[in-house]
Amino acid sequence: MFLAELQLKEKEAFLELAALIAKSDGRLSIYEDVIFEKYQKEMGLENYTIKGLEISEIVKLFTNERSKTIALTEILRLIFSDGVFHDQERESINLVMTHFGFDPHEYGSLKDWVLKIKDLSVYQES
Repeated sequence: MFLAELQLKEKEAFLELAALIAKSDGRLSIYEDVIFEKYQKEMGLENYTIKGLEISEIVKLFTNERSKTIALTEILRLIFSDGVFHDQERESINLVMTHFGFDPHEYGSLKDWVLKIKDLSVYQES
């Protein structure tokens, strides 16, 4: 939704983060895969190759509050796309939330918003 606003290094960092978190439960669901491809297309990075950066490296590349909010919002969208919030995904989100400096209330608001958007769109990504 908002990924086009990110700077190139943030777009690449977002794809790294999305790949890392989507695979944190041990697999990439078909829903996550479709959304990941849409992310690449939205940002014009269809040919980007994941480098496998560590989460601590990735989060440093987001330079302002808006880009952090965009990244966290879109990561939540990815996580909830398959209808299951795995423990490993929860741990990864908590780590991102901490690194980005979001408090639990801010995170809760973003999460609620993403879930409402999901309910409205039924996430039929095609």
